Parts: sequence; structure tokens; C-alpha cells
Amino acid sequence: MKIAALVSGGKDSLYASYLASKEHELVCLVSLKSKNTASYMFHVPNIELTKLQAGAIGLPIIFKETKGEKEKELKDLKKAIEFAVDKYAAEGLVSGALYSEYQKKRIDNICKELGIKSLAPLWHRDAEEYLKELVKAGFEVIITAIAAEGLDKSYLGAKIDKNMIEKLKTKNINIAFEGGEAETFVLKCPLFNKKIEIKRAKIKMEKEYIGQYIIEDAVLA
Repeated sequence: MKIAALVSGGKDSLYASYLASKEHELVCLVSLKSKNTASYMFHVPNIELTKLQAGAIGLPIIFKETKGEKEKELKDLKKAIEFAVDKYAAEGLVSGALYSEYQKKRIDNICKELGIKSLAPLWHRDAEEYLKELVKAGFEVIITAIAAEGLDKSYLGAKIDKNMIEKLKTKNINIAFEGGEAETFVLKCPLFNKKIEIKRAKIKMEKEYIGQYIIEDAVLA
């Protein structure tokens, strides 16, 4: 089956895409940039770099902007997925939905309306098991935003490896960051033909436990 992948640049969407690619043919990526920092569906830092990830995989990307108004952004998502169906003959959409009923329900509904399948290979996976699997599979993932007590500036730009997983387990958070405790970005994974190399980045802190790792320049290496 030909599938499109809804990606944010982070670990969940790309690991889900990797799992789905074992059984299906990835034909394009779909990415939405929200102008609303409080978007329920799409707000993530470094979203523009999904274009670089598409280049690393060697696939086209459908990159759309949305104002991020609750429900209206779903119409923008539907248009983007519809384009994937029309232009790349996508018969399904894979997403990195983990525990969010809000996100999964809305993605499922859009897919149903378009007559394609909704795939969510990570749905309700155990967080620790999933993260260990991700590291073992060769994913190089960094933390690009924090928003939870216990996660300070030192976590920004840090890689998720076995030691980091153990460290996160000592915090009172969902270690897969499903509650928005942190955001991530994938620099390398089995889907990529090239690695993403960060040339310049800066850290922007709002409060002690709220901040972003903003990638200002990155290239394929």
C-alpha cells in the first residue's frame, strides 16, 4: 500500500513512519506549520526542518501553513492529505499518535472522509519499551523544547540514549513526552540516506523549565 507520513520532525512521527515502511511504500511526507503557538495538533519547534528530513529520505514533502485555529486547522490538514492522495496516489496515512485521543480521532476521521487508511503503529505503546526500541533501531534524536518541572536548560540539544532514558525515568513525567513535556528532532534514522548535521543553534529560555533549542542552520551530510 502506498502511504503518506504525517511528520513533525520529532521521534514519534518518524519512528511510526519507519515501522510502517517495513510493510508499506512511503510516497511522501506531509507537514503543517502552525502560526498558533498553542495549536492542539501541530505546533512544534524547527518544523521547517521537516523539508530537510524529506531530503534525507529522498521523498517529496507537502508542506502547508495553517493559522492553527482549533478545528479550522483540520481543514488545512485534510487539504494537504488530499493532495497526497491526488498527486502521489496515497492509500493510507501514518502518524505518530501515541496516547492522544484528540489527535488520533481527528486524523482517523479525515482519513475516513478521504477513503484512505489511518495507521498508528505506536498507539498505546509502553513509553519505556518504545524509547529503548527507538535507540536500538539507530535513531539519533535530540530534545528541542522543554516544558516540565525537572527538565532544565541542560536537556536542550541533548541526545536521547539509554542513559537519558534512565534519567527521564527519575522525573515525574511521561518519558515519551506525550503530555507535551518536551519536543524532539530526528537527526539520523534508518529511513534517512543522509544524516542531518546542525551547523548553528541557540537556546531560548522563557522560564527555568520552559525553553527551546532553535536550530538556525542545518545541512545534509
